[in-house]
Amino acid sequence: MLLRSSGDITQGVIWKHLLAFFFPLWLGTFFQQLYNTVDTLVVGRFVGKVALAAVGSTGVLVNLTVGIFTGLASGAVVAIAQHYGARQWEDVHKGVHTAMLLSVIIGAFFMVAGFLLTPWALRALGTKADAFPGAELYLKIYFLGMIPNVVYNMGTGVLRAVGDFKRPLYFLIAASVCNIILDLVLVLGFRLDVAGVAIATVCSQLLSAVLVVVSLMRSEMSAYQFFPRQMRFHAGPIHSILVIGVPTALQSVMYSASNLFIQAAINSFSTDAVAAWTAYGKLDIFFWMTITAMSQSLTTFAGQNYGAGKFDRVKKGVRVSTAMTAAFTLAISSVMFIWAQPLVAFFCPDADVVPIGIELVRFLAPTYITYILIELLTGAIRGAGKSMVPMIISILGVCGLRLAWIFFVVPANHTLIMVAASYPITWSITSAALYLYYRFGRWLTPSSVK
Repeated sequence: MLLRSSGDITQGVIWKHLLAFFFPLWLGTFFQQLYNTVDTLVVGRFVGKVALAAVGSTGVLVNLTVGIFTGLASGAVVAIAQHYGARQWEDVHKGVHTAMLLSVIIGAFFMVAGFLLTPWALRALGTKADAFPGAELYLKIYFLGMIPNVVYNMGTGVLRAVGDFKRPLYFLIAASVCNIILDLVLVLGFRLDVAGVAIATVCSQLLSAVLVVVSLMRSEMSAYQFFPRQMRFHAGPIHSILVIGVPTALQSVMYSASNLFIQAAINSFSTDAVAAWTAYGKLDIFFWMTITAMSQSLTTFAGQNYGAGKFDRVKKGVRVSTAMTAAFTLAISSVMFIWAQPLVAFFCPDADVVPIGIELVRFLAPTYITYILIELLTGAIRGAGKSMVPMIISILGVCGLRLAWIFFVVPANHTLIMVAASYPITWSITSAALYLYYRFGRWLTPSSVK
């Protein structure tokens, strides 16, 4: 095996490592979000608010499926990062080929299940009758592209585990450009409307999957070079991936499941309210891609340093990342609050939608700071191979309390803001619980990951 390890982050200045990972991840997440954002922008401005509501109604279901396989991918990231930090090259090699085979199987499952269950899921969400046909068409086309979607996410997880955050960014830029061009051609040129944006998204995901697979196959370091014929399940790696990934995926599923009830509650209001919630969601993405980028950076950082036995360095990484993330969050919240009107109008200029969107932005943006510890502490603890306790805390604190709020509080005061209030309340409680575990729990003990 070639023993070159240019992605080593077990030594050197911590904040420089974190920022070197953060910015490519942030930009990568930005371009990944462009898939659905451009879809929303095109249909909102060139097709109409019914089509916008149709695409918006699919967001929760898309996030539900994506959360499952990205959760499993996080198991691969941690396992491979720990072996990489410990210089266990043969285990890295096995982990890569186990992870890639798992991605193909997961993708095939979701492709079939998603296509068949789409009508039932939309009806369960209470999707508005005028938005239902477009939402069903969008989702069915989207699910046909599940295999490349999962392969891409797993492949980039492998690259992140070994400290390569740049190539995934380049691949997403290429895919996003492809998506934008196809959106304009298929919607404005061929008048395919919702079907056009869905086809553009699937084609873009296929391009990004091809790029990441070719990149792994041509890797200069044999430890993580990918050979399709060597794909198979190895006992150690599959155990590691499942031990870390399944609780993470389950946590994501519960988050998305609670959001399904949020979406169902939103759907009980007017089409204007649904469109406003969709437009707000596109602004909300700028916070989520920031917190996600830092969390993923910290997970890789914690994984490699945990594998190298540098536990104090892991905790210092948590402190540094928290300070940086707090600064970023306050800046984003301020911009969204001050410029709420033009930002909402950019996604949907409808006169009935904009005031509702402004109200949502100015209520929720100042509360983002209450969430950051959830993502960062969970990322660090997961990097140490411990994902079960964060899952339990998150399910009880975020999902359980959120459902209780929707079922018992919202009916007594049926307003859009009362639905939105479920977010900062559950974020604050869960952040406090996770901090207590971080301070007093035994998460830095030797891991069961092999």
